[in-house]
Amino acid sequence: MPTFEDIQTEYSRHLEKERNLSTHTVRAYLGDLESFLNHLEIQKIDELSQLTIAHIRSWLANQQVKGGARTTLSRRAVSIRLFTKWATKKGYLSKDVGATLATPKGHRRLPEVLTISDASIAMDSLATRVAEEETPLSKRDCAILEVLYASGARVSELCGLDLEDVDYSRNTIRVLGKGNKERTIPLGGPAIKALNDWLKNGRPIIASAKSGRAIFLGSRGGRIDQRTVRTVVYEALSALEGVERMGPHALRHSAATHLLEGGADLRTVQEILGHASLATTQIYTHVSTERL
Repeated sequence: MPTFEDIQTEYSRHLEKERNLSTHTVRAYLGDLESFLNHLEIQKIDELSQLTIAHIRSWLANQQVKGGARTTLSRRAVSIRLFTKWATKKGYLSKDVGATLATPKGHRRLPEVLTISDASIAMDSLATRVAEEETPLSKRDCAILEVLYASGARVSELCGLDLEDVDYSRNTIRVLGKGNKERTIPLGGPAIKALNDWLKNGRPIIASAKSGRAIFLGSRGGRIDQRTVRTVVYEALSALEGVERMGPHALRHSAATHLLEGGADLRTVQEILGHASLATTQIYTHVSTERL
């Protein structure tokens, strides 16, 4: 029987190569598995074939005692169910002991969103900054905020944008989302204008040998990183009255909510955001209802 360490290595390969999950998701699943296997060792279980559902419940109960949030426990239950299903297929378990495990229901918190007027103020203030400073970085920051708000794209998707991903004839961008799924997102006039200004009058000044085909660059010319984008958004939104610290995901939430309030149907918003499940997109209908 392989050791727990061997199983972890094999499972990691399965998640990365066969399931094609994002690095962040793989890290979360492997972290859950490591915590679970450590718990089994404490329980004097040294072979996976000895595993029962009681061991899984014991681990989840232990996590709850340590103060684990319901959403975290819910994710961990899903994570272990995925593992036991795989382990059964591989022959490490004679039957899938995790199949009957109930998933703790997490409390769904409604995401924070900007009002349309606050979003306009944030965009206008950056446009004013561009007019006053006329620097490459001010043009870049304006384009970042406009594109995030117009597209509802994730930060990782924005950072990964290349020059050929913009279709000027259709006013769209092509992004690579979770699980390497590609999708096309329409952009409005203000976002296209800000993006053009950056690409024509800002990017060439900062660009260097290490820029490659990246649309958005850091101050030293390399592809921009997610931390820099978050800082740009935090600073742009910090000036708004009554708005607590909001990052790029707040712009994604705001884009979805404003689309729905403007009359877009749920399926369209799902496609724009790149949600695998419509249930994920439906939370924005609750946000809109609450705001109304």
